[in-house]
Amino acid sequence: MPEGRVIEVDVSSEMESSYLEYAYSVIYSRALPDARDGLKPVQRRIVYQMGDMGLRPDRGHVKSSRIVGDVMGKLHPHGDSAIYDALVRLSQDFIMRVPLVDGHGNFGSLDDGPAAPRYTEARLTTASMHMIAGLDEDVVDFVPNYDNTLTQPEVLPSAFPNLLINGASGIAVGMATNMAPHNPGEVIAACAHLIRNPDAGLSELMRFIPGPDLPTGGRIIGLDGVREAYETGRGTFRTRATVSIENISARRKGIVVTELPYLVGPEKVVSKVKDAVGAKKLTGIASIDDYSDRKNGLRLVIGIKNGFNPEAVLAELYRQTPLEESFGINNVCLVEGQPSTLGLRDLLMVYLSHRIDVVRRRTVFQLRKAKDRLHLVEGLLIAILDIDEVIQLIRSSDDAATARTRLMNVFELSELQATYILDLQLRRLTKFSRLELEAERDELKKRIDYLESLLADEAKLRELVAAELESTAEIIGSPRRTVLIEGSMKELTAKGKKAPTNLKIADSPCRVLLSTSGRIARTSDAAPLAREGRRSSHDALVSEIVTTTQGKVGAITTTGRLHMVDVVDLPALPPAAARPNVAGGVKIAEYAALEKNEKIIGLIDLDREFVLGTAEGVVKRVSVAGRPNKNEWETITLKGKDSVVGVAQPEDIDDSLSVFVTSNAQLLAFDASGLRAQGWNASGVAGIKVAAEAKVIFFGMTPKAAKSDEDGAADAELGSFAVVTIASGENFYGAPSSSIKVSEFSEFPTKGRATSGVRAHKFLKGETELSLAWVGDSPQAAATAGGARTLPAELSRRDGTGSPLESKIDVIGTLPRLGGAEAHDHSPNADDDASAEATAEAASGTGHKAATSGGKRSTGKGQRGQQGLATSLDELDLDLDEAKDEIARSKFDTDGAVIVSHDDDDGDDDSALF
Repeated sequence: MPEGRVIEVDVSSEMESSYLEYAYSVIYSRALPDARDGLKPVQRRIVYQMGDMGLRPDRGHVKSSRIVGDVMGKLHPHGDSAIYDALVRLSQDFIMRVPLVDGHGNFGSLDDGPAAPRYTEARLTTASMHMIAGLDEDVVDFVPNYDNTLTQPEVLPSAFPNLLINGASGIAVGMATNMAPHNPGEVIAACAHLIRNPDAGLSELMRFIPGPDLPTGGRIIGLDGVREAYETGRGTFRTRATVSIENISARRKGIVVTELPYLVGPEKVVSKVKDAVGAKKLTGIASIDDYSDRKNGLRLVIGIKNGFNPEAVLAELYRQTPLEESFGINNVCLVEGQPSTLGLRDLLMVYLSHRIDVVRRRTVFQLRKAKDRLHLVEGLLIAILDIDEVIQLIRSSDDAATARTRLMNVFELSELQATYILDLQLRRLTKFSRLELEAERDELKKRIDYLESLLADEAKLRELVAAELESTAEIIGSPRRTVLIEGSMKELTAKGKKAPTNLKIADSPCRVLLSTSGRIARTSDAAPLAREGRRSSHDALVSEIVTTTQGKVGAITTTGRLHMVDVVDLPALPPAAARPNVAGGVKIAEYAALEKNEKIIGLIDLDREFVLGTAEGVVKRVSVAGRPNKNEWETITLKGKDSVVGVAQPEDIDDSLSVFVTSNAQLLAFDASGLRAQGWNASGVAGIKVAAEAKVIFFGMTPKAAKSDEDGAADAELGSFAVVTIASGENFYGAPSSSIKVSEFSEFPTKGRATSGVRAHKFLKGETELSLAWVGDSPQAAATAGGARTLPAELSRRDGTGSPLESKIDVIGTLPRLGGAEAHDHSPNADDDASAEATAEAASGTGHKAATSGGKRSTGKGQRGQQGLATSLDELDLDLDEAKDEIARSKFDTDGAVIVSHDDDDGDDDSALF
């Protein structure tokens, strides 16, 4: 190496100077946005070059590769991947609150990258056109490009405050920026207010900008950090996903996520949840599925295990997963080439100062152009006034330069005016053109006066800026997406909080309801229930069990099988001001695998003995000792084609009567205390002697006190029990006919077990059998689809005939209890209290109800203990919501029972038990 070419320098000083040069380059030329237009250099160059290429919103898309190539070759001598990444970011609506690039093709997501630039296309958006509007009017300074062959704008005019609206993020050397997006309408409204009220403080501005508005929506929890950031330029707030707790299946609840925190993708959430579940840090999660698509947007479904409280699990998800994230605001941006940390008001002031300067420079440019044009028009008018002399002067001149000089001397024109006249086309010399020029002259003078007034009056200029901002807001504005929740962030957020001690649902008292339509649900005893209200199509009950949410109940089928049902799996009916509507439940078949023609006939408490009755007259008192350790088992060994028709579980079996009713109208009531409890596999004993062609159609139990005592009076506490029988057959013309009879239960004598009983219904001509029977509290009113009707005031003899039945009755059940566990109270004052409140149901427990294919048929006082009912009806939900208004408005006596029924228009039997 030649001597003198080696220069010795100190390493530390060289490192210092080189590092400072590198740091300045990164800070000024790469990482930090300008406070005026909110863009980094690469973003500004992309938008400017796309505008220079004519990629307007009303024109077609152009391949991204071409855009990247033009930007890299002309303005930005860096890697093509960096330019393409910046282009992609400008188009992503989940990052940019107001995208500046309209992308066509796969521009990626938070979890996936974009397609290669050769596959995607792009053009500017309407918002971008407002960013570059006026560049040809000398509104900003232009600087040379990297090789001094072209020029580029130092900053864009930016007709809206892009930095606050779209935010920014970047890592420089020794500093970084992280700015949150805001709602365009709110930010522009604050700008307009500040420009009209320069002394407005932060609190006043926050009335317009209460907080960030993130592109992905979600919720911002606690605004203390937001206000701190607006004051100092630094602060932290927490974002939380938008979720809802829904029934994702008949038996399971789930957490449905429709909006995620800013910059959090669904795959990240799924991964974190799976990791937490795998590490046993998170319990109660059964599954997590991503159903997101471009058409329907984000949808994450997190299945909750049965028995877990969804709200508690959600709190844990907030604490341990990205469903709740923090966002640190660090408003670092370039102001006059220097990095500065600005609060909200300072950011607005810097932008407004820039925008006012842009409008002022534009006004100066337009004023200069207007004056230049006026100068030409005035010269042209002078020439037109003496056009013949002008033409003669030009024709007599040797050349254009001589003609120009002579025009300037003769008509006192400037060189510019003379040149313009020489270039004038002859068609402009018409009389009409003269009128046009005079009109243009007048308009130019008005325009010049207006522009000069703007420059002379600062307030008028500022008002113009505010008006233009408001006009822009109408174009780019959109409703707020992020919900702001005020309060202390420490109190409202889950991060850092101690985990809940128990995520499971509390083992609290509840009731399990099974309707005659086959729907099952649970409701809390503590929930306040109305004593009155419109009846629903599912409120006739087969069974009602008082238990706890973590308990189990048994479902008995017609084949004698018992299916265990976890109460916590059942849908919980929300507290309501009306009767509990079991329509909110699900089909009992969802919880039991039933065979063909097998049906559920009732529910039982697994800890108490119960009694079964079969179609062939067998009765069995079942002991619950030695319960099998499985989910289903046989409760009775049936013989032949026998089936279970009813299950009963009174509070005291020994103090109850077993009641059978057969299809040939025989009723047998006998003392149940003589029944010996049998094991699960026993076949039972003879209950009633059934005739050869007959079968049992009803089995239930009543308190012994429902029968008359030695003085001939029934227990007043229990009310008046009755027997309802419905006979069916054909009339003389072959049409179906039926009759209904209501008898007092106390008239039926108690007989011995295994006897035939006594006659309960005398058939009319054409009637052949009983189609339905029921024993319970006495019904007192009735109705059909056409309106209410009253049952005969006098009860029929126990062996008398029935009254013609206009509308068919399909099933009979009980109304929901209206008081919770206390509905089992047998206090002597219960009926008195109910009478005082005009609601006997709250005192005596349940009322009785019959339902049909088109309507509902009953209410009344309830019998202690649970009764089951089985019919041979097809499966169908009962729905009375479309019944005539007369039924909904009917006022039934709550101290008795109501029976309602009607047939469908097609005449088919569409009724259902389950």
